Amino acid sequence: MKNTTLKRTETVAFCGLAIALLAVSAWVTVPFGPVPFTLQTMVLVFIVTLFPARQALISVFGYLALGAVGVPVFSGMKGGLASIVGPTGGFLVGFGIGAVLAVLLFKAWRRSESRALRAVRAAAGALVLLLASYLCGWIQLMALTGMGPVAAFAAGIAPFVVLDAIKLFVGVALAQTVESAVPAFRAAQHKA
Repeated sequence: MKNTTLKRTETVAFCGLAIALLAVSAWVTVPFGPVPFTLQTMVLVFIVTLFPARQALISVFGYLALGAVGVPVFSGMKGGLASIVGPTGGFLVGFGIGAVLAVLLFKAWRRSESRALRAVRAAAGALVLLLASYLCGWIQLMALTGMGPVAAFAAGIAPFVVLDAIKLFVGVALAQTVESAVPAFRAAQHKA
């Protein structure tokens, strides 16, 4: 009983921390056309590659739910359903879909003892997460702004590809560093 309570407390604490990190990363905003530059992608990759599947999904969907009900956790300190159904909201929807796809990839691709193979696995999951976000964001940007595919890609994705690649690398590296340093994450990953 005591162990179960401790595990639940740990889950609540880690998920709360993850949601807070996502909110803070969204507040670091640089206007870049219709889609702002934030650090959300880096933090998403960090969370999805570090946390056990259940905690990662609770964190990502908890963040999206808080934003949807109006808590100002999205970029530019915005919140509300309008942020999700607006022209750039597809990227947020893609965060949720991408997190699910990354977790499914991690379930199918068992964790290796090799640090290099763990990094490749994490990078593959991060790439799946990013591609899902890009696809959902691109489709919603086209649908709501009337932009053609090339214009929507040029405005919403192309300016971010190099920056997002760097954020993916940093997110994976941070996750691996924290996993090595924090016994609770190491133990959780060995169970995954």
